[in-house]
Amino acid sequence: MPNEVAALADEMLDIVFRAQPLDATLYGLSGYDDLLPTVSEEAEAALRARAVSVAERAAAIEDATLSDEDAVTRAVVEQQARAQVDRLDVRLVEYTIAGWFISPAAELLALLPVFPLSDADRAAAYVARLAAIPGYLAAVTERHRVGIAAGRRPVRRLVRSAITLIDRYLSGADADPLLREPIADPGLAAQRERVIADTVRPAFAAYRDALAGEIIAHGRPDERPGACWLPDGEDTYARLSTMFTTTNRTPEELHRTGLEVMAALTDEYAEIGQRVFGISDRQQIFHRMTTDPALRWTGPDELLGTAMRTVERAERAAPSWFGRLPSQPCTVEPVPAVEAPSVAAAYYRNPSLDGTRPGIYYANTDRAQQRDRFTAEVIAFHEAVPGHHFQHTIAQELAHLPMLRRVILITPYTEGWGLYTERLADEMGLYSTDLDRLGMLAMDSLRAGRLVVDTGLHAKGWTRAQAVAYLRDNTPLSDLEIGNEVDRYVGYIGQALAYMVGRLEIQRVRARAEQALGPAFDIRAFHDMVLADGSLPLTVLDDVVARWTAGRLTPA
Repeated sequence: MPNEVAALADEMLDIVFRAQPLDATLYGLSGYDDLLPTVSEEAEAALRARAVSVAERAAAIEDATLSDEDAVTRAVVEQQARAQVDRLDVRLVEYTIAGWFISPAAELLALLPVFPLSDADRAAAYVARLAAIPGYLAAVTERHRVGIAAGRRPVRRLVRSAITLIDRYLSGADADPLLREPIADPGLAAQRERVIADTVRPAFAAYRDALAGEIIAHGRPDERPGACWLPDGEDTYARLSTMFTTTNRTPEELHRTGLEVMAALTDEYAEIGQRVFGISDRQQIFHRMTTDPALRWTGPDELLGTAMRTVERAERAAPSWFGRLPSQPCTVEPVPAVEAPSVAAAYYRNPSLDGTRPGIYYANTDRAQQRDRFTAEVIAFHEAVPGHHFQHTIAQELAHLPMLRRVILITPYTEGWGLYTERLADEMGLYSTDLDRLGMLAMDSLRAGRLVVDTGLHAKGWTRAQAVAYLRDNTPLSDLEIGNEVDRYVGYIGQALAYMVGRLEIQRVRARAEQALGPAFDIRAFHDMVLADGSLPLTVLDDVVARWTAGRLTPA
């Protein structure tokens, strides 16, 4: 008889990829390459019903019938099904409009250009997907109208950033990113050019005109950017914060945790700031970090070169800290020009399962002279090595697990690991200088600030100015980075909570294992174990680590 849990995992993966088929193509999984995300109310209702059914069937399986591995898979399936229901119920497509990949049009421009078109089938599916863009953007526009009629209005500033992004795209017909990947078949290549010229670019123009001529007038101002200003905003934030933390911690608890972590960083700033600048007052250290021109890049080449060297250095050191390593190194590239002005300092894109695209660390070289050099190393450790590149690539190579567990991203585990590796890099001796270690503290401040600001915006009704002021007072980031960060929290409701919640949990279970095992604790084995099950809800990670620890305490 087929494994019931594995079958449910496959069904859940299909639901996820029917909702977000671009992700399937990103992983190199066939069957979805001609599809665009599900946005109509009818299609979303059908997906929701499927997710509810999967959650109910997973919950009904008797615990006693499950192996440890199947119990973990069942927990992942159930969490993913309930998260999918929450995502659909809060109707994100109606009011999530922005100039970066969380938004419908921006997602197309960010992801479609990176898909390899290495054979005729993929190329044909790509052209079919392009041909579907006009209908997709028309359906998205209609959902925006439905949202506005119900009071679920977008944020005006972020709508403006979406318009700016589309304007940049439309102004670059000669270097259209949707033509970036070569197509070997001349007929298909010519067909792609016609589809882009005759249907895709006009569709983006029509969507842009709808945003500028209709939608933006209904946008919420900077004084009301949070989810709490939406109808049912408290429920929306509760669902999304649960999805992005896999806990039931209240906004007040999360807000308080952020304040506590922020306060605990003061002594570290004093110690390292004294060595670097000869000053120990936190605000004076921040002032120096944010105003000294010597702490900015001289240009894009210097920024990108440092990112490359940092990743290479981490890869050389990794075998002393990890028993299992990714099968391929991490590639470093600049953020594509069309999206660079709207995104953060860097991000990582996982490799495809079929090996046609490597894991890529994208460093943002746009306006390099305004960007902080002291955060370059810590961001590379988080996004690339030993952070997301190790995490995602190793997960994809766990061939014995259901595909759901190899590719799905549960945010507090994923981002918690990335943040954990920032501090791990210090243990590994990877930071070049104390200035770079100040960058590590700056990122800690930012992630603690995310707990404070995200809950402030979405639960406490903070204005954008309040959020900016809090980060300016409590982090040594430039105004450019602070503005980008706050706009990200506004648009990506609840996601910012995942980082520190996940990091603190990984540190907690590691400390518990170290205490229990004493001299028998092996850091390489611990890291291998944490990465050996794919992405996990935090409660499940706790169980996995406890079981691993108990097994090492039991005499052979």
